[in-house]
Amino acid sequence: MKAISYRSYGGPEVLEYGEVRDPKVGPDSVLVKVRAAAVNPVDWKCREGHLDGLLDPVFPVIPGWDVSGVVVQPGAAAPEFAVGDEVIGYVREDFLSRGTFAEYVAAPIRTLARKPRNLTFEEAAGLPLAGLTAYQVINQALEVTEGDVVLVHAAAGGVGSIAVQLARHAGARVIGTASERNHDYLRDLGAEPVTYGDGLVDRVRGLAPEGVDAAFDPVGGDTLKASAELLSPGGRLASIADGGVIGLGGHYCFVRPVAADLQRLSELAEQDVVTVHVDRTFPLERAAEAHRLSEEGRTRGKIVVTVEWKE
Repeated sequence: MKAISYRSYGGPEVLEYGEVRDPKVGPDSVLVKVRAAAVNPVDWKCREGHLDGLLDPVFPVIPGWDVSGVVVQPGAAAPEFAVGDEVIGYVREDFLSRGTFAEYVAAPIRTLARKPRNLTFEEAAGLPLAGLTAYQVINQALEVTEGDVVLVHAAAGGVGSIAVQLARHAGARVIGTASERNHDYLRDLGAEPVTYGDGLVDRVRGLAPEGVDAAFDPVGGDTLKASAELLSPGGRLASIADGGVIGLGGHYCFVRPVAADLQRLSELAEQDVVTVHVDRTFPLERAAEAHRLSEEGRTRGKIVVTVEWKE
C-alpha cells in the first residue's frame, strides 16, 4: 500500500511517500480503508523524537493517530464492526510504527467508534484525538458543570475549540484565549475571547474579577502559571502540556483511546453539539507540508490529510 513513513527522527524532510508493507489484521482489530487522517502536534513531536522516552519507534514509522474511514476486514475476534461500517479512531498504540497516514490501517477495536453521519470524512478525522482530549479534560479532570466560569487557552485550535463547545454544552461560561483574528470564531462557538500575551491575567480578570472555576492549559510554561493565578478559591486546573501542573494541585492529562468516550463524542457531533472546523486539507503525498503548517502553531481548527480512492 501507499503510505507516508520515516526511517529516522528529523524534520519534515524525513517523511517519505511510497510503498510499505500491508498491515496484518490481528484478532482484536479491523482493517480500515483510510479516507482521511488529521494532523496533530504530537505527530511532528514524535517524528522529531520528543516522545522517545515514552514510545519505542519501530522504523520505518508511519505517522498519524487520527483516522476516519471504512471497515474492509474485521479481525477474528472483532464482531463489533462489519465490512462497510464507517468509523473514526484514535489509533494509538504503545509504540510508534503503524500509523494512519496510509491507504489502510489495522486499528484495534478499543480505539474505534462509529463515524458521525453528519460529518464529512475530513471533519470526522479531526474529531478523535482533539475531541477525546477535550472530553476527558472538561468532563472528567475538571468536571465542568452548569454555572462554572471556565478558561480555555488556545481556544481556536483543534483541542481548544472542542473544549469550548463541551464546556458550553455543560452550561458553563467560557473565556477563551486566541489571537485577535480568531475572536469572531470564538464568539461563534459561544466563548468570550481574550487576546493572549502580555497582560493576559489583567484582561481575564476584567471579565472574571473573582477568578475562574476551572482552567484548561494546552500550552504550559507561563500560560500554566497565569492559569493558576486566575483560579478562584477551590478552582480546578488541568494541563496537557506541562507536568508542573501537579505541583500546583492540578491534573496532568494524557489522552486515552477510550471507545465509549469516542462514541459519545460521535453522538454529540450528530446532535450538532460538537463541530469540527477543518482549516486545510492536503493529499497524502503532501503530508510533509501539513506537518510544516502544524508546526507553525497558527491553525484554526484542524489540518487533515486525505487519501483519494477510485470507487
